[in-house]
Amino acid sequence: MQVIASLKYVLAIRPLWRREYALLNHFLYEAIYVAEGEVPPPLSVLDDPSLRHYVQDFGREGDYALVGEVQGKVVGAVWVRLFDSHDPGYGFLDKETPELCISIDSSYRSKGLGSQLIEEMCTVVSNAGYQRVSLSVQKENRACSLYQRLGFAVVDERGDAYVMVKYLGKRSE
Repeated sequence: MQVIASLKYVLAIRPLWRREYALLNHFLYEAIYVAEGEVPPPLSVLDDPSLRHYVQDFGREGDYALVGEVQGKVVGAVWVRLFDSHDPGYGFLDKETPELCISIDSSYRSKGLGSQLIEEMCTVVSNAGYQRVSLSVQKENRACSLYQRLGFAVVDERGDAYVMVKYLGKRSE
């Protein structure tokens, strides 16, 4: 477990425990980008297969998840999952590239928690032998700049979203 101290709180980063897998539904919903002034979608949006597959049967090979805790409360989660071309995620590149999802509870955003969670997950993914990690983000989402600061680069545009990739360790050409 990694502990990051700040003047306001202490963040502990740890693996998501099996008994907490249901939390991923909450964080998946929170990860849905809603433009300022827009109404969030109903919770039933999580029943859509294009979203459900990010959390359904979590714990299979290639699934990794970390959470951030502040004073014993889980306030953020980052997870990766492998997809294939028959059931791709929004940020799908290939079946060897895990796709990253992240969400921080709204009252804890813009405090550096997301950066810490992503950096820690990239270490986990690299240590598991993966060469890169991908994600999808709406073009107007301010998180784009965060991902770029953390080493992600746009590799594709799909409608109103970017697919971004971060190469982990040395690139073999």
